[in-house]
Amino acid sequence: MHRRDLLRSVPLGAALGLVGPAARATEPRPTTARPRRLRPGDTVGLISPAGVTTDPTDIGRAQAALAALGLETVVAPHALAEVGYFAGTDEQRAADVTRMFADRQVDGILTMRGGWGCARLLPHLDFEVIRANPKVLCGFSDVTSLLLAITARTGLVTFHGPNATSNLNGFTGQSFRRVVMDADAVTLANPPFGPDTPVLARYPTTTLRPGQARGPLLGGNLTVLASMVGTPFLPPLNGAILFVEDVGEAIYRIDRMLTQIGQAGLLDGIAGFVFGACNRCDHDSGDSAGFTLEEVIRQHIEPLGVPAYTGATIGHLGPKLTVPLVAEVEIDAEAGTLRLTAPAVM
Repeated sequence: MHRRDLLRSVPLGAALGLVGPAARATEPRPTTARPRRLRPGDTVGLISPAGVTTDPTDIGRAQAALAALGLETVVAPHALAEVGYFAGTDEQRAADVTRMFADRQVDGILTMRGGWGCARLLPHLDFEVIRANPKVLCGFSDVTSLLLAITARTGLVTFHGPNATSNLNGFTGQSFRRVVMDADAVTLANPPFGPDTPVLARYPTTTLRPGQARGPLLGGNLTVLASMVGTPFLPPLNGAILFVEDVGEAIYRIDRMLTQIGQAGLLDGIAGFVFGACNRCDHDSGDSAGFTLEEVIRQHIEPLGVPAYTGATIGHLGPKLTVPLVAEVEIDAEAGTLRLTAPAVM
């Protein structure tokens, strides 16, 4: 067939290779696999899949925090490595991830920190090893790409929650324990405002569109999610309750990222939407002109006609929820809650 005839016989988007993200948005997800719950006495592997852990005492602080939850720890070989701004080469960091999943003495995995670098190790992961050894994996920020990629390739429930260096006292530790240790079918809701949660006074829950809906919970850091558009590591979002969060981003950049994922077709078909409390997301250089953050979010989300709310304590905040990716939840946008329909772990 001549090239001209070939181009006439296929859709223009396919001929130009432009159907990837939109097509993947409606692909079937792998069968969901729940990891085993963590129990007191279990061992958690500490990994640094992204940025350098510059302070060696961070390891000790993480070990002490997890010990308070009754958990032992083992440190990955490259957790304190330094190659530029990464904790080791891409291959070394990926090997640490795969090693921790393969090690039968390790029961769960927590990341030390975010930063940047998780996306670079994705092509080097052994997803077959990960699929054969389902375990709790928890972290946030740049770790979003690692969580989403593993969920996309294996169906494993992963957890957007505290890093090992997060403050695991109070609300954050309680949420982590209930979701990954007690195996409760919890309702994920903000803590009540009080002296330990002053940030909540600035970021109250706001209903964008009331209603309830069910679906698998997917999402993470908005900047990372937008950067994954067009890659083979982003799970389909059709039918999902999508959550996003971010920190320190100007409002126009939030607008740009929501525009990008919308034009990629990733918002088409979602069942509900949650925007986390976007700490330090404001206008650049003190400029007060333009839309508010809420106005920008409404412009992108209200036309979808799905239940939606903002202000969830997810991500870059002191008190943070542990949120299970691809677990089924029911969103109640008026109440500002996400209810797990079943425990996220076995």
